[in-house]
Amino acid sequence: MTNGKKNGKVTSPWFAIRKDLDARQRLTLSCLSFILPLVAWAFVSYSPFIWHPDVKLHISADRSDVTTVYTAGDHLSKTYFPEFVAAIRSDNLEILASRESGDAESRGSSVRRANLKIMRHISDAAIANDWLTRVEAKEDDLLYGVWRDVAEGKLSGKKVKFSEENLAIINRNWELMSASSPTFSSRDLPEIPLEKLVPQGVSANPVYLPAPHEVVIKGLQDFTFESESDKPSMFDRYKHSLKIVFLGFLLAAVVGVPLGVLCGTFDFFSKLFEPFVDFFRYMPAPAFSTLLVAVFLAHDAPKIALVFVGTFFQLVLVVANTTRQLDRSLLEAAQTLGAKNITLIRRVILPGITPNLYNDMRILLGWAWTWLVIAELIGVKSGLTEFLETQGRWRNFDSVFPIIILIGMSGFVTDQFLSSLRKYLFPWTPDAAEKKHGFIGRFFLWLVDPKAYSTPLNGKAK
Repeated sequence: MTNGKKNGKVTSPWFAIRKDLDARQRLTLSCLSFILPLVAWAFVSYSPFIWHPDVKLHISADRSDVTTVYTAGDHLSKTYFPEFVAAIRSDNLEILASRESGDAESRGSSVRRANLKIMRHISDAAIANDWLTRVEAKEDDLLYGVWRDVAEGKLSGKKVKFSEENLAIINRNWELMSASSPTFSSRDLPEIPLEKLVPQGVSANPVYLPAPHEVVIKGLQDFTFESESDKPSMFDRYKHSLKIVFLGFLLAAVVGVPLGVLCGTFDFFSKLFEPFVDFFRYMPAPAFSTLLVAVFLAHDAPKIALVFVGTFFQLVLVVANTTRQLDRSLLEAAQTLGAKNITLIRRVILPGITPNLYNDMRILLGWAWTWLVIAELIGVKSGLTEFLETQGRWRNFDSVFPIIILIGMSGFVTDQFLSSLRKYLFPWTPDAAEKKHGFIGRFFLWLVDPKAYSTPLNGKAK
């Protein structure tokens, strides 16, 4: 298979066995690896003929025959939604029947309380259509004005459009409300029961798979929300989680790297430590969470210790194996020149394994990230995980996804940044000589100068 030409430049074939693609091709495929899952997610979310087993409520009401309360934003299955709508219509028929019979007149105060509750059901539509802010929607006199303006045709929904059935209900209710009082007063609400708004909604993914735009909007809201003074902001939570990961990994590296080098250099230390380390690494780190809380109390120390335990034992074995892979001829040459053990470790072994050791630490740092969520759950819940666990318990998955994505992106960007630094830290290694950049390095070089960062005749990136 021969190389093709594009704009006078040689391009590598896309499918060549054991041959590297050029820089532009690698960058294109790296971007597609992220874009394709996002496209699939968007396709499932925005194509009405694909899946969508739920109905997301825009307008809700309270059923008289059950205690479960649904509000706007809740998801109902498509099999249950018609039953819910039918139940509200049945309630409205009973309300109309009680009007005709006059049964409600003997219980005026209870009717007014029920009518106040019905009046407030329009608040979610008012917020969605930007008629009121969330704070304003708590003011009953403003909601009273919304009923009036919708009934008089002054307001028409854009994001949430009222069905013809609900518009008729709003008009009939407003006739009773305005006849009782043109302005709001809880004491002047009609003593005749108002009809309930019939639930409306749109087809939606299950609650555990919100649409991409919902995740983005909610993520921005969560990270720009001004928290109360006694509660951490999302950025405070993020900094706390970073501290847990990096401190736990740093402690594991400080202890584990020297021990791994000794095990890989001297068979004495290998046989003394590695059997136990190999045994211990099969034990699940979360099993020690209760013990760690007992030893280090309930705040950050046991969390850092869990990341340490989850990383340390694998780190020792990986470093020991990397040390053993050093070319034995280098050691023999140094010994021929009279180098002693300390000199061998300091002048031959450590410089020889450092490039590969750097790669090991980069990969093991990714391992440390996987322990973050479990670590922050032990003792006093904290950091991003506390928010993640709370929102998940309340099924606010549009708030859960941004945290999951943030954790993944933090680990990925850190890894790619360290990968891009390797060629500058160890310029004598083969991959540095070939001048291959990591994904982040390639992306930024392409942004700065797309033409300059191209593929020359030798197929290597500039």
